[in-house]
Amino acid sequence: MRVAVIQLNQGSDKSANMASVEAMVGAAAADGAQLVSLPETWTNLGGGRESRMTAAEILPAPGETGGPAYELMRALARRHGIHVHGGSIIEAGPEKLFNTSLFFAPDGQEIARYRKIHLFDITAPDGTGYRESALYGAGQALVTAAAGGINFGLTICYDMRFAEQFVALRALGAEAIFVPSNFTLQTGKDHWEPLLRARAIETQCWIIAAASHGAYEERGATRFVYGHSLVIDPWGHVVARASDGVGHAMARIDPAITARVRRDMPVLAHRAARAVPGLS
Repeated sequence: MRVAVIQLNQGSDKSANMASVEAMVGAAAADGAQLVSLPETWTNLGGGRESRMTAAEILPAPGETGGPAYELMRALARRHGIHVHGGSIIEAGPEKLFNTSLFFAPDGQEIARYRKIHLFDITAPDGTGYRESALYGAGQALVTAAAGGINFGLTICYDMRFAEQFVALRALGAEAIFVPSNFTLQTGKDHWEPLLRARAIETQCWIIAAASHGAYEERGATRFVYGHSLVIDPWGHVVARASDGVGHAMARIDPAITARVRRDMPVLAHRAARAVPGLS
């Protein structure tokens, strides 16, 4: 399966972001992509609480019509005959928002929905504070979905720092794991690639990490996200990387590589959690 990671420089204008995604998914599909993955919260980055609330959509029940971003992803999957992994969008909930990832089949049917489990409540090296839990609720369930003969696990951004989540997805049968992100420049330059390569190596899964890039405005201040969208193979090699700016990078997910790595180094069978106290 040929997979493209889309790298955006989205802002707080949802309509403009949707137009960019429509054009960029079309370009990736024309380049031969069979699956396209978008970054985290591609409908909105910046602008503060009100902007996020405005961008939020109530996600539909099966068979119902969704909001504009939801329906755009469905339409793009059908138009180009591809799988569309929608990075994440902002889901409107009864009390809080959710940072929610959606996955669509080529016929436009939703095949997976995942709410971000680990919320980004940190202080960056430059002193900037991020408090995702002030506005968002946390997901409670691991999610996998089969597409094109490959089993995919779903995560979002900060989840990557929690190896146990990725190991659990591998135990559920994941062969590739999505990690759509808005990774800060301050942390990205030191941690982005090492963390993603580690998650690939320890799970022996492909890592598909579409990311936002560049500057955005947040309540009158300019912030930066790191970009450097990546596809990493189960041995930990970076096999595709987006340049600075917007665009896409492409790689072929080969199940034969996954099978060979897992056969020659059967780490899942060797896990000692059941035998050593404290490793469960």
